[in-house]
Amino acid sequence: MNDHFSLGRNRMSFNALNRITLAISLLASAAVGAETTLAAVASDFTKPMTEIAEAFEKATGHSAKLSFGSSGKAFAQIQSGAPFEIYLSASEKYPQELEKSGFTVPGSHFVYAIGKLVLWSPKTDYVDDQGAILTAGTFNHIALADPSHAPYGVVAEQVMTSLGVVEKLRPLFVMGENISQTYQFVSTGNAELGFVGLAQVIDVNTGKITSGSGWIVPDNLHSPFNQSAVLLKTGAENPAATALLKFLKSPTALTIIEKYGFGLPKQP
Repeated sequence: MNDHFSLGRNRMSFNALNRITLAISLLASAAVGAETTLAAVASDFTKPMTEIAEAFEKATGHSAKLSFGSSGKAFAQIQSGAPFEIYLSASEKYPQELEKSGFTVPGSHFVYAIGKLVLWSPKTDYVDDQGAILTAGTFNHIALADPSHAPYGVVAEQVMTSLGVVEKLRPLFVMGENISQTYQFVSTGNAELGFVGLAQVIDVNTGKITSGSGWIVPDNLHSPFNQSAVLLKTGAENPAATALLKFLKSPTALTIIEKYGFGLPKQP
């Protein structure tokens, strides 16, 4: 009887060991198949992309290293050989130019979000909900991202041009390197107000501006604000790169994008 008990116990131990070995083997296989991709991302997309990258890793096992900055600076870095594999621009212009120059996988670019611009001030009741303060000009400085390489700056200038105030306000411009620095200029008081991204000031629970006062700029005051992603040739053979671009179109990613105040691209 003792021998029978010992044999049964040994069988149980053997089965348990088999299960542990199988689990370790599966984890090792997943680790071997998991890859990391390096993505250059427009700074206005910092909050949603950080959340998307976390969801992407949980869903696929792959991971993404994110480098945030102005779209124009990333464009120049890619042309100079930076090892990015994915490029998420705040405009369509730069990905299209990279495609023409042979840096991308042909036909891989697509619109991942529609940018939303806000004229914002940390001061309560300072910016009215029609943007009339721009024509009144009752301020000393207004911040915007540098239009020479930041799409948000280009759009901000278009808005002021549409309102007929761009030349009047130009001497008051405080230029940010990108939309993140522009937000810092306004939030720290270096400019009384400025053009920032809705994602930077939105309360994701209510969909409203978190603090201060702001005017969400109507889309008809500027050209289409299509933010475009593209697969670079450096990432063509990396399964994590192709998987991340596919994930950007998933319901999970689209829900996150919309939560941060971006418009969603039209589905084909």
